[in-house]
Order: sequence, then C-alpha cells, then structure tokens
Amino acid sequence: MSNLIVHGGTPLRGRITPSANKNAVLPVLCATLLTYEPLRLHGVPDITDVRKILDIFRTLGSDVHMDHETGTLELHHRETVFDASLHRLPEEMRSSIMLVPPLLARFGVARLEDNVKGCTLGVREIDPHVEVFQRFGGKVERTEGSLLVHSDGRLTPTDHWLDYASVTTTENFVLCAAAADGTSTLTNAASEPHVQEFCRFMSMIGVRIEGMGTSRVTVHGGGALKGGEFRFDEDFHEITTFLALGAITGGDVVVRNSAPDNFPLLDRTFAKFGVQITHEDGWSRAIRTGPLKVQTPFTSNVLTKVEAAPWPYFPVDLLPIFIALGVRAQGNAMFWNKVYDGALGWTGELSKFGAHVFSSDPHRLITFGGNPLTPAVVESPYIIRVAIALFMVAASIEGRSEIRNATPIRRAHPRFVENLRSLGVQVEWTSEE
Repeated sequence: MSNLIVHGGTPLRGRITPSANKNAVLPVLCATLLTYEPLRLHGVPDITDVRKILDIFRTLGSDVHMDHETGTLELHHRETVFDASLHRLPEEMRSSIMLVPPLLARFGVARLEDNVKGCTLGVREIDPHVEVFQRFGGKVERTEGSLLVHSDGRLTPTDHWLDYASVTTTENFVLCAAAADGTSTLTNAASEPHVQEFCRFMSMIGVRIEGMGTSRVTVHGGGALKGGEFRFDEDFHEITTFLALGAITGGDVVVRNSAPDNFPLLDRTFAKFGVQITHEDGWSRAIRTGPLKVQTPFTSNVLTKVEAAPWPYFPVDLLPIFIALGVRAQGNAMFWNKVYDGALGWTGELSKFGAHVFSSDPHRLITFGGNPLTPAVVESPYIIRVAIALFMVAASIEGRSEIRNATPIRRAHPRFVENLRSLGVQVEWTSEE
C-alpha cells in the first residue's frame, strides 16, 4: 500500500502539461488488435493499466516498443496468437473486457476472469457487455473461474438500444461493429470526450462511424483496417484536477488544454465556488480573486447544486474534486451522484479534517463549508479522484497530512507527485507492507 504525505498550506504556482486520458488510451490499445498493420501512438501515459495491457500483448506475441520518456508506443500485432486454454485476461483491470471483441474478431474466442473490476464505485455489472456480445452473434458461457466468449465465424451486424449510456459498453459495441460485416447502430450511446477520442482513432484505422459525440452512433464494419499514427489529447479530468488544486490552495496554476470546447459546463461549475476559468492560446487558468465562496442561486430557498451524470452532464468522475472545493468554500452546496450507488461513502473521511458534510442518501451529499480545518491522517477507498480530493483538502491546510492507500492515483496520473513538486508542494510517497 502506498500513502501520500503532504505538508499543506502552500499556494500552488506554475505550468502543467497533463497526460492523456486513460479512459481513451485503454480502449484504443484494445482496438489496436483489430488491425494487422503497424501503429504508432503518441502521448501514451506511463500508468499501471497501460503496462498491464502491454504485458498482455507481449504474452500474445505482439511486437511492442514503448518509450516511456517520450510516451511513444509502436505496436504491430501481425504475429499475435491467442489460446483460450492458456491465456486469460486479468480481473483486476476492468478494461480487460474491451479485449473481447478484437479477440473474437481474430481468433473466434476470448476468456476473461469472472469478476473484472476497476475502482470500487458500487456495482459494476457486466451484463450490458454480455448482451452486446450476444447481439453480434457471440456465445457467452460461464466456466470455473472465468467467462468464455466464442463465435462461429464472423460477427453479424445488429441494432441495439442501451439501458443506460455506458462508456465501456458503447466502446465494446463499436469494437464489435467494426469487426462485423455490415452496418450496426447503437442508440443511447455514451458521448464523453474520451469516447469521441476513441472513435476518432477507429476512424483513423479505417472504420466509418457516423454520429460521433451524439447518443446515436452508426458503424459501417467489415472493411480491411489499416495502421497509422495517432496522438492523444490531454485528459480533461487531469486538467480540471490541477486547476482545482490551484484554486483550493489560493495559487496560480496554468494547464495545457488543447480542447477547451469540452469545458463550458466545467467552467460554470467552478464559478459556483467563486473560481473563474480562462482559456487562451491552448492554456487554461483558474483565477480566484478572493476566498472560495458558494454562489447564491437566484431562486430563493434552494441549494447550489452540482449534478453529475453521463455526458453532457457534469462528469461523475470529477464530483469528488468539487466536493473538496465545497468543503473549503464559504456556504453550503449539494452534490448529486446520479450514476453510482454508495460512491459518496468516503466523505466521512473529510470529518477527520474537521469538515462538516451531511449524506442525504446514497446519492446526495451537502457540504457546509468554510469551517477551520486541521491536518489529518485519512484513508482513501480504491477510487482515483477520491484519493486526489482528499489530497486537495490536505494541500489547502497548513501542516502535515497523510492520505493512506493513495495508490489508485497511479492508475490515471503519471508523474503526479513530480508535477505537484514542480508547483511548490512538499509531497512524497511512502509505502508500507
């Protein structure tokens, strides 16, 4: 287990170039198995899940050349083999399930562990994925300790309507549709920026996709796929994280951002806590002219709200970051997680700093902000941006705090501590057995 030690109270100042979004990188890596042609990917982050997928590729016989210093990855899957009796996909990485469609397309079979998982964000069912595989003609059976998915020949095109706009299920549909002979359409598709980025990669290798960024996506599959070069955008989650770190510490952090079109709602959400975001010449900045303060709604007798749901709502993954701002801001605010059950259970740790929060129900939380806080030792669940939110609060308080079990940060943010040090924070990793 790895913990973060932070000596807080220092305003963060400086410039940051964020890494790519792991939620774009991981499905793109899975999609590379669809083509026999060489690929070069730029901006690939050095994070644990990327290393795990690359290890899988090496085990299967693919040519893998990763330069972690430059973030350049060269892949060639011409000699790749898969044996369902020998090879399994690791359960500790939820993105393993996106390797199923390309393995089906190439080898007619895939085997993965029975309980694929990622962060501890409530129940993460795989039924929607199983249904997608079956719609394309895949057969799914449960064996001892694993799921076996196989197909008799080529996948067949289909039209499908999701129960809810799931990111990973949408990507699995596109992967299957690319390998199917004909046209497939998905309704209630997820449209997050990382889904759009994944679809741009699919287009680059030769898949014709209509409706990118909308809730209805049409994929024309079955054609020969090519290789090429692709460069990842900066992760809007990491951009937001460093802007929020600058704001909560009263500093001045400027963050590289080549896609400010993703930010209007995020900008307005920052404004609810007295923070102005500017975008100029490919860089974004958080400006705070006074103390953090919850803005009073025009409608009387209601709380300022941050409602998180699938895009184009406010992104649910960023809710903890703004809960941290709410704890420090003068005034009261409600935070509403409309996606995951129990994802707000960690907020009891905020009371160790002296924060006042109230859980209305498993989906809603109220912060009563502006109270004096003191350093603390807190425990993070296995949720990436919860660990970061606890760190944010600690960084804003003068004195030594410890975020225990902060390991999940490494799943999404390479060089997180190095970036923080460049901004003036005294922070370090410690490990314990």
